[in-house]
Parts: sequence; C-alpha cells; structure tokens
Amino acid sequence: MYQQFADSEMKRFPEAWQLDQGKRLYFGYAQGLGCLAMLRVAEETGDAKYFNYVEKWADTLINEKGEIHLYELSTYNVDYVNAGKILFELYEKTKKEKYRSAIETLTHQLKYQPTTLEGAYWHKLIYPHQVWLDGVYMTAPFLVKYAKLSKQDRYYDKAIDEILITAKHTRDEKTGLYYHAWDESKKQTWANPQTGQSPNFWGRSMGWYFMAIIDVLDELPAEYPRRDNLIQLVQALAKDLANYQDDDGLWWQIIDQPKRDRNYQEASVNSMFLYAYSRGINKKYLSEHYTGLINKLYNGIQRRLLKRENGLWSLIKCNAVAGLGGNPYRDGSYDYYVGERIRENDAKATGPFIMGCIEAGF
Repeated sequence: MYQQFADSEMKRFPEAWQLDQGKRLYFGYAQGLGCLAMLRVAEETGDAKYFNYVEKWADTLINEKGEIHLYELSTYNVDYVNAGKILFELYEKTKKEKYRSAIETLTHQLKYQPTTLEGAYWHKLIYPHQVWLDGVYMTAPFLVKYAKLSKQDRYYDKAIDEILITAKHTRDEKTGLYYHAWDESKKQTWANPQTGQSPNFWGRSMGWYFMAIIDVLDELPAEYPRRDNLIQLVQALAKDLANYQDDDGLWWQIIDQPKRDRNYQEASVNSMFLYAYSRGINKKYLSEHYTGLINKLYNGIQRRLLKRENGLWSLIKCNAVAGLGGNPYRDGSYDYYVGERIRENDAKATGPFIMGCIEAGF
C-alpha cells in the first residue's frame, strides 16, 4: 500500500511544494513531513524518482549560498525546523554544501529560540511562554540528527530536555493523555489558571509527540543518559492511548470524547499512531503485543478513512489545521477543534500514513 499511496500523492501533487495542497513555494513543515515520507519510500524501493521529487523541492527553495526561500529568523518559528530534517539525507547523498549551510541556519535559530525558564522552546515568538506538543516533533528529532552530524552531545541533551519538560507540564496524570499545550505565564485565555494547560486532548498533537519520542530514540546512542526515561515515557503513552482506541480500531479528533456530537475519527492522528506504534515495535521500544492494535487500526483506516477514485488512493477526514491563540482567537475548546476545516489528503496525515505502512508492512 505505501508505494501505491506515494504514487497517488505524486500524481495528485506533481511538485512537492503542492503537498498539503500548498499554494506557493515555501519551506513548510507539512511539505517537509510529506517529503520525509518520500525519502523513506525511496529507501524501501530503491527507486530514485522519490528521492528526486524531494531534491527538486529542496533545490528550488535553497540557493547556492544555502539561503532558504522566505525563511525569517526573526519569527523564531519552530515549524521551519521540521522541513530541515530532509536536508540531512540530501546532504549525505549529494554532498551539496548548500544543504549543510541550511542545516546550520536552522540550528542557529534553535540556539537562540526563546524558551521557558526550564529551557523548553516557545512555539513561536508570537506565542510567548507557550510549549505545544506539535513543536516537540518539529525540533527534537532535528536536534538529534544534528548531534550525530556535528558530533556534539549537547544537542542530544537538548532534545531529551524538550521531551521531558513538555511531559512534565502537559501530561494528565489521571488519564495518561497529553494536553495540546502549556502556557508558562498562565495568561492565555485558553490556559487553565492553575496549571497553564490547554483544555482538551487533541488527537494530532499527541500524534506529533508520540512520533517525536520514537524518532529521537532512533538517533540516540544505545547507552546515552536518560534514554531509558524516554523509553519508559513512550511505553506509558502507548499503554494509555490504547485505552481510547474505539471498536473500529480508530481514535477521534478529541480523543477522550468519542461519539460526542460533531467529533469524528480523524485521519492524521490515526496515521501518526500507525507509524509510532509500528516503528516502536520494530525498534523494540514497544512490546509486540501491540501488533493486534496495529492490525485493528489499519483495518479501521481502510474501512473509514481510505478511498480509491480514478485509480488514486486518498485519505479522507483530515483536520486541515488547529492551533491556539492568534487572531481570530483559537480558544482550545471542544467546539473549536471539531469545528476546524476537514479535507482530504492533508500531508500531516498522508506522510505518516506512508511511513506507517512501511513500518507495519502494508
């Protein structure tokens, strides 16, 4: 399935900047995620067309000086960093120095990215004092890749800090689920005045976080300090999430309120969990007893979220976007999350679906 779906994406979006239904050439985090999946397909199949698809995108975005098109350091936006993950493999395979320069640009941003008092990255400069689960995926796997490339262990440590500090402030002890975000200042309207936590368990945010831990573990040296802490964390997350898998094998947009009015079985959270559980088993971070959960999940995706039309495979019921704050203000309420746009073939769902199918052998 993974290659059939990747081919459908490339036919739908002949240029990688079009992934996530993009309207302009931009170093976007969702396009970066889709391209990361294409690099995995290239690795699995040995077919260069998938690698070339990604390289062409990078070459149109990064000039010979290593400057990234439309990149603005002054925004301190961690979303930029996610697309940078593809540059490590591109640099390794092509030896183009502009890719290394772009990696250094993004690393420079993280050196000066504003943080909470404990050192967790603010999501963006316009979201002061706020740590979002999404941001952990954007930054932590990039940091461990850079640690490996530069041979500087402090970047391993920073990635581990990012995961553990976020867990400390977003995990709900009663359910084991994670709130979407935490406001250290407790000043945001969406923030709990006592804890600073946002009010709901948004599915995709936990998908981002679950994938982040798995991908960081992949790059950490086997005996690295606190590696066991991450393994314990991801095992607890896998166990607690399993309690919320429904009879169809799926999870919902708001995970702990299935079948409530307007809630729905959302494609990106299910694709991200397919990847994280499957990769976790393959790398022995998670027990093989989750194999049944994965099969049930994949069958649910096939029945409820996957369709084929005109020879192309599509994922439906993708939440287009969700965030907090901003203008108009996003309050993190139940009504907000279930009221955001739903569309098909969002790269935040299709990329993890491709990678999940690779890991699960579908």
